[in-house]
Amino acid sequence: MTENRIATYNKLVRDKIPEIISKDGKTSEIQIASSDDAFLTFLGQKLVEESQEFSENKDPSELADILEVMLAILHLKKISFSKLEKIRLDKKEDRGGFDKRIILLSTTEPI
Repeated sequence: MTENRIATYNKLVRDKIPEIISKDGKTSEIQIASSDDAFLTFLGQKLVEESQEFSENKDPSELADILEVMLAILHLKKISFSKLEKIRLDKKEDRGGFDKRIILLSTTEPI
């Protein structure tokens, strides 16, 4: 009898991952996100995962993964990239960007 090792993920993966797993001689069990809300939840989790990976290793390919997740969210929410860019520019105008590299250490509030 052959023993199998099962790894459980329960996370969103890129479309070709099941095919890649199969080519590696393994099997996988998948499901399709049951609703837009479920898909958005998994996209949010994936965004956190990819952001954490970039934070840990600073690899630009992780930025590409973050962008891919963002584009999927925009598509799901029916928001154009140009609309997102306008929102970004409006926020930059109102609150600034990160050009000055300011690190907020603390604030003091009068009692």
